[in-house]
Amino acid sequence: MSGFGKKQSHSHPPKQPAPAEQASTAPAAEMQETKPHITPSFKHETVTEPVPPPPAPTDPITAIRLERARSRIWSDLRDGIDLKALARMEAKSAREEVQTAVEEIARFRNLDLTPSELAQIAKECADDMLGFGPLEPLLAEDGIADIMINGPSTVYVERKGKIQKTDIHFRDNQHLLTICQRIVGAIGRRVDEASPICDARLPDGSRVNVIIPPLAVDGPTMTIRKFTREKLTIEKLVEFNSMTPNCAKLIKAIGRSRVNVLISGGTGSGKTTMLNCLTRYIEDGERIVTCEDACELQLQQPHVVRLETRPANLEGVGEVTMRDLVRNCLRMRPERIIVGEVRGPEAFDLLQAMNTGHDGSMGTVHANNPREALSRMENMIAMGNLNIPTIAVREQISAAINVIIQVQRLRDGSRKVTHVSEITGMEGEVITMQDLFVLDITGEDNKGKLISQQRCTGLRPKFFDKARQYGCEQMVLDAMEEAYS
Repeated sequence: MSGFGKKQSHSHPPKQPAPAEQASTAPAAEMQETKPHITPSFKHETVTEPVPPPPAPTDPITAIRLERARSRIWSDLRDGIDLKALARMEAKSAREEVQTAVEEIARFRNLDLTPSELAQIAKECADDMLGFGPLEPLLAEDGIADIMINGPSTVYVERKGKIQKTDIHFRDNQHLLTICQRIVGAIGRRVDEASPICDARLPDGSRVNVIIPPLAVDGPTMTIRKFTREKLTIEKLVEFNSMTPNCAKLIKAIGRSRVNVLISGGTGSGKTTMLNCLTRYIEDGERIVTCEDACELQLQQPHVVRLETRPANLEGVGEVTMRDLVRNCLRMRPERIIVGEVRGPEAFDLLQAMNTGHDGSMGTVHANNPREALSRMENMIAMGNLNIPTIAVREQISAAINVIIQVQRLRDGSRKVTHVSEITGMEGEVITMQDLFVLDITGEDNKGKLISQQRCTGLRPKFFDKARQYGCEQMVLDAMEEAYS
């Protein structure tokens, strides 16, 4: 067995090299005779993936030994494995194939590796060939909400509302760029110097944003908004103290009563999570059409049509915007229209849909409070250059939107429903609103956690008669009971 990392004494004649060392120093012609036999189905194909990054070594000698073994294994895999054949196999079978190949190489090369080290190297090789390389353990961890990659050597994650630095790293910029291109290429998009910004998604619906040099100065930068494997529900949000049980009852009634809803909040506040929870109370018989930049909604109903925007191609043509999707879905006989994020002139088309028989439509918007969400809607409609008077826009908004649910990520990392507000109409040129539930923050405990209480205002919702039509009037009354008791 060759001793990788062991020093030789210069006071004695050099020993004859071990078989593995002879193979590593032999001319190229002799190397063909000493290649390990991996698997008959594998064929030679040159790949460009870099060597997987090593785990944190315990000492320098171990680091050198592992790095040499890893390089030797990867070199033989690159020359002897057929990535196209692996791609046609099931994920589990492909990983077993890579594991077998790595074990055969280690045995043939007589590498000095423990079973755990060999298993780790096999996993790294499989992750790099079949998955997303060093990101695989982070994607598998369910407690992570966001992954932020600021170049090959700096990776942060958000756990329980707090941002933490990890020891995960990529070998170099090219390694990270390869992973970025693999992610965006899976949904038919591209990221390169001609198109250095890209929005994409992972197979589980997690949202991905990639920006590369020359726009990103410190190397490729990728941000992943992860979805948990366990789909969150309103009941789970109550367990997490994001809202009270009574507030949850009202939100359930809102979802079932075909009330037009706008979910407002800042970045990372949980808007999409709340929208996913709210859609669970849509009846199975309703036809739903969703419009998103990158499909991330997880609707459970059987009759769902999902639409996704498309960026322009290399010639700068072929772009399909969110407004194009919203306009088109009006011709698709939808009963509810759900817009993943309203951020432009499609706001006007969504309001038109809400006002023309598509009750129960929903969308999200970036805003810090319900009143600001209405101002944002006005501004986004103005972006369409429609030359509509302000009073007409506000009348359209007040007639279309029934409820605004405000979610917020507080400074202690917790996510809360801070307002459930209802639009009641117009007074002059001002849209009038009433709060049904409000979050009051009263202080902070000795652990830095904010002390808050969600209270019911006791005001009768204007949509109560509509809730009665759908058999939800008792649910609304139960939600308001704390204010009446």
